[in-house]
Amino acid sequence: MARKESSAKTNAARILDAAGIRYELREYTVDESDLSAPSVAAKTGMPPEQVFKTLVARGDRSGVLMACIPANAELDLKALAAASGNKKVELVAVKEVLGLTGYIRGGVSPVGGRKAYPVYLDETAVLWDVISVSAGVRGCQMVLAPDDLTRILDARCCAIAKG
Repeated sequence: MARKESSAKTNAARILDAAGIRYELREYTVDESDLSAPSVAAKTGMPPEQVFKTLVARGDRSGVLMACIPANAELDLKALAAASGNKKVELVAVKEVLGLTGYIRGGVSPVGGRKAYPVYLDETAVLWDVISVSAGVRGCQMVLAPDDLTRILDARCCAIAKG
């Protein structure tokens, strides 16, 4: 069932506003049967390499962290572990995502979650003038400069994507 979700300003967008960061919100119709990042990229008219999905992981030393990688890539867990000072990193179970972040699957934003977890942004983000990340709800993406995203999150840019 495809539907449009709320166009009200999200917590993530309010945080960018407060920081004076320029961004654009791009809304799209949500298809519950396909929440994939490549589908979101197609619906927002951006190449999948420019649309970054936010994954929630847990390191054996650091605890919960977030990884933002291109829509058409997979997370390299070993590279994320090395970048974050962990021996091992695993994705958290989908059922844990809401409780940890305040966001539902398909709407996880690296900005404005329940808690400020460390964020690791794939190094390919800097190849673009702007990238897209979830605005914190299904059906809405924030398009902004990767430098601004890195600065507001104190994110670390590193090679964490493969494929």
